[in-house]
Amino acid sequence: MKVLTLALLFSFTVAKPAQPVRRPSGQLEQPTKNGRWYFAASGHAVYCYGPVMTLPEANGNLQRVATFCREGQTVVPLRD
Repeated sequence: MKVLTLALLFSFTVAKPAQPVRRPSGQLEQPTKNGRWYFAASGHAVYCYGPVMTLPEANGNLQRVATFCREGQTVVPLRD
């Protein structure tokens, strides 16, 4: 019985580990999430992942903002 068990175990092929995908080092990394570039009110371009929302300002006006941007910025005012 032990001989049959050992023969059965050795008859299975051992799976080889998958090789990692090699990428040329000259390529830029693409963002992992789908996002979009926006023009911020400060004059800089920002890359944000969340939706564009309209929020009220303190003086009662409405401000368009992009949400969940790179570098930990949650809300970035946009230039119209």
